[in-house]
Amino acid sequence: MKALFFLRHYNDIDHITPVISKWIERGYVCDIVMIGKKRFDGDYRIEFLKQLDGVRFAHLRDLLSFSEFTKWRLQTLLLVRSSYQSFLGPLVKLLAHVYNAKRREAIWLSTTWRLLERSFPDLGKGVVVFDWIERNSEICVEWVEILVGVARNQGLGTVSLPHGDSPHASQLIRRGEWQLKPDRSFSAAGMFDKVIVPNELCAKRFRPFMDDQKLTVLGSPRYCEEWLTKLVTLMPSSPLVRSDSQLKIVIFLRKANFTTFWEEVEEVVQMIAAFPGVELAIKPHTRGGWKQSLTKSAALRRLKNVTMIEDGTHSVHLLAWADVIIDLATSVAYEAIRVGKPVLAADYLHTGRSAAALYMPETELRCRDDVYEKISEFLANGYQSYYIESHRQHFIEEMLDVPGQDVLSHYVALLELQAERK
Repeated sequence: MKALFFLRHYNDIDHITPVISKWIERGYVCDIVMIGKKRFDGDYRIEFLKQLDGVRFAHLRDLLSFSEFTKWRLQTLLLVRSSYQSFLGPLVKLLAHVYNAKRREAIWLSTTWRLLERSFPDLGKGVVVFDWIERNSEICVEWVEILVGVARNQGLGTVSLPHGDSPHASQLIRRGEWQLKPDRSFSAAGMFDKVIVPNELCAKRFRPFMDDQKLTVLGSPRYCEEWLTKLVTLMPSSPLVRSDSQLKIVIFLRKANFTTFWEEVEEVVQMIAAFPGVELAIKPHTRGGWKQSLTKSAALRRLKNVTMIEDGTHSVHLLAWADVIIDLATSVAYEAIRVGKPVLAADYLHTGRSAAALYMPETELRCRDDVYEKISEFLANGYQSYYIESHRQHFIEEMLDVPGQDVLSHYVALLELQAERK
């Protein structure tokens, strides 16, 4: 049985690698095609996947001729959201109108057939897997729709796997979101036979656009116990050095398009940095971190006990280094919750209601006073008895281990069923 996995950026590599690993462990084979940037060559997760027996790894540009890839890439740039946000937006829109869907179809089809014939030459049992594809994704939905349609016509299963989680329990979290109604950006997922989500909070995004037969809740492959145990053996050496500071704190930032109250974030950083014995690391988002105003603050960069983390340091390294995590609603904090490390849900620093605060009210920061009191308490009494344990276990059961702890086996079982469609 064979699978064809497409990977494109940091998050889906992070969340789909555990599923690929379990697929290979079951004795199956797969092709992995990177359709994002080549900068992930050398990434420890990619290197782990490459050395697995039964994995064939390639970048899309290495599977197409220079001419074919250039045409595919140019057509992609005509249709992705970022092209319309630049000063060339009006020109791109005009070109997309002139070079319309009918004219683009030939390139999409030739690329599709090249990939499917390479992975399934005898059209045996198989499944094609993408991450969550949204209408505003930095990958061309038009091409994915054609590839998924051709794959289905050839008897192959088509599945969309998570590239993240649902750190928000509320909906209006981005700039320009003013109405409580279904977000049509999630409607693109309806092209797949199955869409997998980790928990019900994620499922709520997709339910308006598909029936329950298509949408399945299977827990978190990235934050399940089985994968976290294995991940410890795969991580490269950490570039972070443990100092003798009394309390180490890391802040994970969201992408710039999420509404964050940056002025108050900077105030909080300055306040925390003023505590003696505290060391603070700030991790910009893996995509778009350069757009976040905090990363440009000269005042913060002058603070000796504050470090702005560069791309080379993985979140797993920071989670291992830190004693406490301040969370602006990022799913990376779920790893800390799983192992019982304190997470401060700084909901008053952004427009959303975090899932962490929803399930564990003791984690919520509602004002600057709360931040001060929590840091003072940690310094004075430690942080070993931070959570109400029944709350933490409820979070794990509802958000990470759904419908049970054997998460990766559930994912592989679903892929097996879809591969049997023929």
